[in-house]
Amino acid sequence: MTDSTVKAAVFAAVFIALYIAHSVGDHWVQTSCQAAAKGQPGWTGRLACGRHLVGLTITKAVVLTPVALVLNLPVTVLGVFVGLTLDAASHYWADRRTTLRRLAHYCGKSEFYSLGMPDHPAPPTTAEGTYAPTLGTGAYALDQSWHILWLGIAALLIAAL
Repeated sequence: MTDSTVKAAVFAAVFIALYIAHSVGDHWVQTSCQAAAKGQPGWTGRLACGRHLVGLTITKAVVLTPVALVLNLPVTVLGVFVGLTLDAASHYWADRRTTLRRLAHYCGKSEFYSLGMPDHPAPPTTAEGTYAPTLGTGAYALDQSWHILWLGIAALLIAAL
């Protein structure tokens, strides 16, 4: 196998492992308190988001380690450190909420960002006309797509370094 073929295989395996770990860490490991508080202003939000990132990053390392060992992937400690650190930083940036909302606004995605929320021009409603809460929001979709983008960048760095 050529070096570029090996790196492509490493990228694919690492990305899959990180994607699986991201889903588990963002939904099962993150506590309700962290999810509710991480977007709050000040130290309350910063610390809640930081605690979420610790659990999320540990989850990614725990999932990635057996994948790398069982598949004998040629990854380095430096590559894993740089990849997971950059991923954690990008995740923190988005999960503080105001940053991602501003980016959505700047990109012309404000209406999509508010999709499924009470402030959307056409929020989901019950038969009685009151707001019907939903997990299927535009903010959630943009948040997850942002995270997946950075999982790909992290996987690329881990495969390359």
